[in-house]
Amino acid sequence: DNKPIKSKDSTRVWIYHKPDGLVTSHKDEKGRATVFDSLPPKMPRVISVGRLDLNSEGLLLLTNNGELSRYMELPSTGWERTYRVRVLGHVNPEKLKKLEKGITVDGVKYGPIHAAFDARIDEKKSANNWLKMTLTEGKNREIRKVLEAVGLSVNRLIRISYGPFELGEVKKGEAVEVDPRSLKKIFKNFPL
Repeated sequence: DNKPIKSKDSTRVWIYHKPDGLVTSHKDEKGRATVFDSLPPKMPRVISVGRLDLNSEGLLLLTNNGELSRYMELPSTGWERTYRVRVLGHVNPEKLKKLEKGITVDGVKYGPIHAAFDARIDEKKSANNWLKMTLTEGKNREIRKVLEAVGLSVNRLIRISYGPFELGEVKKGEAVEVDPRSLKKIFKNFPL
């Protein structure tokens, strides 16, 4: 119709600090509040890189590029995801060490997971302990299922990093855009 076609938007990525209690979905069939309902008003339409379940909080990457989102989610990128995890129960360091070889729970095989006491937390003698866990797959409710299999119950889960991206000082509910120059360095092998 003799009208210019809009050019493709440049790729953008945000670090969002997801509070617990939000569903990582554009619409929820149960009518619960979603991450996308809670984003700052001037945000463009974005999609999440992976998910965090309703009761998890922390770093959730958002992007306006679906191909990039899929690329970042793939275990083949080798990107580690790191979590701070508060657990109820006696932590057996030997059982945690065995997770480094992978574990099968209810017929699902989970890859290697590094788990150790979180050194930033004072180890007080209480019913709760903080762990720091790192994995590369990120299957549905992986940390909760794996820790339950070794006798621990997760009562708080916070993702603090995803590949080269870190939550840092981003406040709950805040979305901070990643500098486009940083994206070009990070994704030098991916066409932006």
